[in-house]
Amino acid sequence: GPCTECSCSSGKEPDKDPSHTKKKENGDRLCVPKIFFGTRTHKQITQISRELKRTAYSCVPMTILSSRDYTCIHPVVSNSSNRNEMCVELLEGKQGRSCSYYHGVHKLSEHHALQSASRVYQAWDIEDLVSLGRKLRACPYFAARELMVEADIVFCPYNYLLDPQIRESMDIKLKDQVVILDEAHNIEDCARESVSYGVTESQLRAAREELDFMVNNNIRQKHHEPLRAVCCSLI
Repeated sequence: GPCTECSCSSGKEPDKDPSHTKKKENGDRLCVPKIFFGTRTHKQITQISRELKRTAYSCVPMTILSSRDYTCIHPVVSNSSNRNEMCVELLEGKQGRSCSYYHGVHKLSEHHALQSASRVYQAWDIEDLVSLGRKLRACPYFAARELMVEADIVFCPYNYLLDPQIRESMDIKLKDQVVILDEAHNIEDCARESVSYGVTESQLRAAREELDFMVNNNIRQKHHEPLRAVCCSLI
C-alpha cells in the first residue's frame, strides 16, 4: 500500500505507527508516488473507473475529486446556485448551524464498501460514493478528499491539476507524483480557461461607479484613476 508520508498526505489522518514520523524526518523512507489521472469531464471519470473495475487493478485504493455540484448531498446546499459559499458558511457555523453530513465524513471514508477489513479496495465511481453517502448521511465531497491521503490513484478533471487555486484548495501536491492526462490535446483550452475570467457589462458599470466615487473623494486617486480608465475603455 502507499506510505502515508507522501508529500500529498494532508496530515489529517493520525499515523498508526509513531515511528513513521521519525522516518519521515530522516527522509530515508521510499515513497510510492500517487498517480493523478486528469480527464476533460466528470463523465469520462465514470467511464475510466468502470474500466478500472474490469482490470486486475480494481482493488487499488483510489479516489475521485469532483466539485460539490456532483457530490454535495445537503438538502439545502445541493439545491443552491452557489454551493461552495453556502457550504463554507455552514462549516464556519456562522448562522449557528453546521452540516451534519460533514461531521459524518469518517463513516463514509472508512466504509467497508470502499475497503474491507482485509484492506481490499474496490474501484468505484462518483455515483457509488454519492449513493453510499446518502445511505450513511455522510458527505461524499469531503470523504473523497480524505480518501486522497491513502489513494494510489486519484481521478479528477484537468483543471484540478492545472489551476493553482484549485490545487491549493484541494491540497493537491504534484511534486514527485505521476500525472497522466487523458486526451491531452484539450489541455491548451483548459489552461486558457483556468486563467480567463468573464465579466458582465453591468458589473463593469457598477465598478466604474465605485471608482468614480473613490476618485471624486480623493481616495487613493493614483491607484483608482487608471482602473477607472480601464473600466471606461471596456464599457
